Amino acid sequence: MSVPVPVRRDGLLEKRSGGLLQLWKKKRCVLTDDGLRLSGCAGPAATRAASPCAAWTSGARAKELPFECMATVDCVEYKRDLVYFTVVMASGEEIDFRCPQDGTAWNAEIALALVRYKNLQAVRTGKKRRISGAHLHAGTEDDHELISTSWD
Repeated sequence: MSVPVPVRRDGLLEKRSGGLLQLWKKKRCVLTDDGLRLSGCAGPAATRAASPCAAWTSGARAKELPFECMATVDCVEYKRDLVYFTVVMASGEEIDFRCPQDGTAWNAEIALALVRYKNLQAVRTGKKRRISGAHLHAGTEDDHELISTSWD
């Protein structure tokens, strides 16, 4: 049983497909402390156009974009009441998104959550280094005492 991760934002984004035509497809996006989950819309196109968040496909086809695999959020551009931005993965893959400009933009929330995640990882790494360094340092002092007492 997995522990539920708090949802920071849940809503609609459009993702550019990777195919030859590079069409924009509506996706349900769930932003958490661990990353971004994308799910496609279910039902006929007319239903999606009338109510974009009415029905979503099951989580089985969801695409996960974990923060541990993300490098940055780039290329913010504002055109015709839409915000266009790119999520760059650590592998170099670029994923293009767009969303309406109303309210807090998705790109800002994703970027802030990514920075928060990377900072938390850096703090954890620093603590691990400090703890392991203390153990190594303590071990060398004990070894030194053993060596000095064996020569006496």
